[in-house]
Amino acid sequence: MRPATKISPVSTKPAASANINQEETPFEALASICSVLVVGLFILTFVAQNYVIPSGSMKNTLLIGDHLVVDRITLMPAASWMPLIRSREPRRGDIVVFYKPVYQSGIDATDADGTPQYTPLVKRLIGVPGDHIHLRNGIVIVNGVVQPVGFAQPTTTDNFNEFLDDFPAVPPTEANESTESWAVNFQNYVRDGDLVVPPGMYFMMGDNRHNSLDSRFWGFVPRANIIGRPLFNYWSFEATDGELEQTGFAHKLAWIGHVLVHFFPDTRWKRTFHVVR
Repeated sequence: MRPATKISPVSTKPAASANINQEETPFEALASICSVLVVGLFILTFVAQNYVIPSGSMKNTLLIGDHLVVDRITLMPAASWMPLIRSREPRRGDIVVFYKPVYQSGIDATDADGTPQYTPLVKRLIGVPGDHIHLRNGIVIVNGVVQPVGFAQPTTTDNFNEFLDDFPAVPPTEANESTESWAVNFQNYVRDGDLVVPPGMYFMMGDNRHNSLDSRFWGFVPRANIIGRPLFNYWSFEATDGELEQTGFAHKLAWIGHVLVHFFPDTRWKRTFHVVR
């Protein structure tokens, strides 16, 4: 009969040279914190950012109080120093976050000291460079093809607006709240009743077609102004139009108190992690 294999017990005594309770030095702790901050800053700057929807211009696709995670990588211009990053050009139908073009926004585009205001907006991309666009009774037609309505607000006899719904038949003017620069240059882009998107530019519209200040009012968005595209809604909290755009310490403090009191009843739980399309 084979003898049983003997297993030697493992010694529980620590080696004399081992330092079991070695404490982290202040320098090492600071280095760890800095590493986390650097990685977090890189992610928030180059990979993803969070934005909140302050108005109803994209209703019912996006609601006031939706908090979005925005992908900054996919639509970024291709760069030779980042060969492993997959990027693409913006496509018709994308929902896009971008900076409002300040050069077309007149005096409202600068602060009191003349500093340009870079206001982030979110709209649906309707036209890419070279596209011929016009609307007929609220229906978007691009290059002679009727576009899907999707979540866009329908046009009815009650909400019909000739400037908005038969664009560009009626030129933009101060009377319809268009910017002066866009009103002056508008006719340069109209061909046979269509608005032609120039190279390097994009035409944006809100899905809430009759309550959206978009490219119909202030013109094209340069490629460089495009920030990214929303991925999903990580939190949605009920708010009224303009409530999230108010400034001032007192208002912010009051809003924080409102959120704390109404967090559970006013959170739209069904929109949590809702994918944006």
